[in-house]
Amino acid sequence: MLPLQSFTAFIRQQQLFETGHRVLLTVSGGKDSVLMAHFFKQAGFEFGIAHCNFGLRGSESVRDEHFVHTLAAILEVPVFVKHFDTKAYAAQQQVSTQMAARELRYQWFEELRLNEGYDRIATAHHQDDAVETVLLNLVRGTGIAGLHGILPRRGTLIRPLLFLSRRAIEELIAQNSFEYVEDSSNSSSTYARNKLRLEVIPLLKQINPGLEHTFEQNIRRFAETEQVLQQQVERLRIELTEEKHQAVYFSRVKVNSLEPKQLLLFELLKVYDFTEAVISEIIEAEHKQSGTSFYSLTHRLTIDREALIVSKISAAADHQHVMIHPEDQQVSLGKRGLHISYSTIVLFENDPDKAFVDADQLIFPLVLRNWQEGDRFMPIGMRNFKKLSDFFIDQKVPLPEKENIPIVINGNGEIVWVAGLRQDNRYKVTGSTKKVAIFEQKFN
Repeated sequence: MLPLQSFTAFIRQQQLFETGHRVLLTVSGGKDSVLMAHFFKQAGFEFGIAHCNFGLRGSESVRDEHFVHTLAAILEVPVFVKHFDTKAYAAQQQVSTQMAARELRYQWFEELRLNEGYDRIATAHHQDDAVETVLLNLVRGTGIAGLHGILPRRGTLIRPLLFLSRRAIEELIAQNSFEYVEDSSNSSSTYARNKLRLEVIPLLKQINPGLEHTFEQNIRRFAETEQVLQQQVERLRIELTEEKHQAVYFSRVKVNSLEPKQLLLFELLKVYDFTEAVISEIIEAEHKQSGTSFYSLTHRLTIDREALIVSKISAAADHQHVMIHPEDQQVSLGKRGLHISYSTIVLFENDPDKAFVDADQLIFPLVLRNWQEGDRFMPIGMRNFKKLSDFFIDQKVPLPEKENIPIVINGNGEIVWVAGLRQDNRYKVTGSTKKVAIFEQKFN
């Protein structure tokens, strides 16, 4: 028998859904999602099953799909299956396979929810998943939102198994003789999350056997702390900002009075996709002359005399901006590509199609884009700034050509390299350089 009273009590306490709501369960075929499906069936809730076949594990993917079809037939509920070309999507979007799978499944789940009339989407995350998420966020770096890990509900997405640990799930599966399928990749420590699950957490449990319970309490406190912070941030947003000319203006005087400045400015600007590293550069540049711009994937922030001006990168210019992340080896802009590699051997070649940059000065994500009015840089060998438009004239670059020249922009908005022409002096390789980033222009 299943602990239905605990299950339904958790749903009520967390206000996951109401009586009469239809819930779409995301079922892989593993222990967690199978148990969730049986909980919903025995509790008498109305639900359907959604299964993703990412085509990444050969015969295992086929086996899992067949199993889910069988499970849905046994439980007498609708089942929806979607096949994805995950690797092609990952290559197209320039993201990891794991990130591609995540984006594809959640996009499809929401489309399915709307098209089929479901009120909620349920995933089978449990207490151990919440612990792993918090630890993973801490290792990679996180704001306060990352400290609460996985919440029971976020919008229409719910996690009704967060009241159970992995061990409790395994015991319930065994006691009730529920069939399931095992994903062989779960036993591999190649992925960071699996490494935490298989190697790190067992060591932490030696220190604190009740680790899941401790994290459950911590996650609740962190979530409440974030709620208080967001209330303060929204009050500040009203005080600091003004919308005009299709942009958001942040008062520089009021931004300078923020305390703690780094935290609050990050919370104010993260809705525009600015990273914490770029926020640090914005704060540092605040005391310099105006005119410097910083880029996120979707927005540009320009430091003006009296305001920080945040504007959306227009749809017409979207194709002219490509983000470069630390793991990227190749990106393209129009008919030109950029190959990126790194070396701990300090080297330099006199090749206009290559740039050798001090890697420690780079702030990711970088931006690869075309020339814009007002661009300026410090050509290598010079100590003064020069407008890029004047530089093009000096180099006798034809107007049609200059509009197609890729420019590498650092995360702080500074030009690193005008591809095929000149590198910025501030990023050159010096005697103190420890790691070199090598950018090479390729013609597609």
